[in-house]
Amino acid sequence: MSYLQTLDTIVTTIVQPAAPATDRDARFPRAAIDALGQAGLLGLVSSKDVGGMGLGLPEAAQLVERLAKACPSTAMVVCMHLCAATVLEKFASENVRRDVACGRHLSTLAWSDNGSRSHFWAPVGTARQDGDSIVIDGSKSMVTAAGEADSYVWSTAPVALAGASTLWLVDSKSAGLSEPKAFDGMGLRGNRSSPLSAAGVRVAPAAMLGVDGGGFDIMIGAVLPVFSTLVASSSLGQMDAVLEAACAHAAGSKLEHLGSSLAELPTIRAYLARARIQADMVRTLRDDTLAALAANRPDAMLRVMQVKAAAAEAALEVTDTAMRVCGGAAFRKDVGIERYFRDARAASVMAPTSDVLFDFIGKAVCGMPVFG
Repeated sequence: MSYLQTLDTIVTTIVQPAAPATDRDARFPRAAIDALGQAGLLGLVSSKDVGGMGLGLPEAAQLVERLAKACPSTAMVVCMHLCAATVLEKFASENVRRDVACGRHLSTLAWSDNGSRSHFWAPVGTARQDGDSIVIDGSKSMVTAAGEADSYVWSTAPVALAGASTLWLVDSKSAGLSEPKAFDGMGLRGNRSSPLSAAGVRVAPAAMLGVDGGGFDIMIGAVLPVFSTLVASSSLGQMDAVLEAACAHAAGSKLEHLGSSLAELPTIRAYLARARIQADMVRTLRDDTLAALAANRPDAMLRVMQVKAAAAEAALEVTDTAMRVCGGAAFRKDVGIERYFRDARAASVMAPTSDVLFDFIGKAVCGMPVFG
């Protein structure tokens, strides 16, 4: 059985049936994550040498897109795990890498500091040497799978050297870590994106991922392409789901006084046509981003910045169109529109936000330094 067949089985038997309750109760999708781990899908980008699947970003994009079509909360947990796994595969110990590869270790990124806003690569939290330990202090405004992941790829200011940041592998059970406030928000309610605080958290020097002060290069060079592509893929899955639901509603809703369905109205078809074009344009850009990265094209980083912004903004418009097309019925949970409408709001405000990306893209096309 291929990994896509395995994924489809998990989605249809576990992820999709649980999605309404995951959203309603803000319930972390533990059963889905465990099933994905047991099937080896959490080790999709881990090397075969440590028991992983040894696949790449195109397959990861397929995984996240399929999950997002059924449950965007589950997709975002997996997205952030795969981003963290990208770092761990390069810099963590073999034991950690094996646990990730075998689905026994769920990780996530803890990068957005209170005070750094969208400039996640320049954290304000600190790390200092104290005897044989490193002591970490700081607070993160939003961490996916907070309290549920086994570890965090945590960012701080450098210990001693110059640079914007340093990354650490922090055990989620470390003394001094706390979750000040559980997440209870409008969308992506099941991914437990909560704030985390570190007060005197002690880690070994060997917990450093990469070199002191080298966090920026890892964040931008290794992780941003993965993060942007996977978040865009999540937006694609949501757009496909909401368009399928909207088209089904339009085709099945009879207008008794006209003796026809909503889908027979040219205005309704035009709305759906424009929305389908928007989603397909994003898919084309996502696929070209994958091609640019694979070929190491000069425009690869431009595509990385464009794809997240384009997908996030398109998802806002497509889900809004679905709400408009379905009218009052769209506010009912059984129609399958409003949950995606809420979940789609998140991508545009996840750092780097759409507004920040527009600024970066503008700098790039004007020949200016992007991150200066």
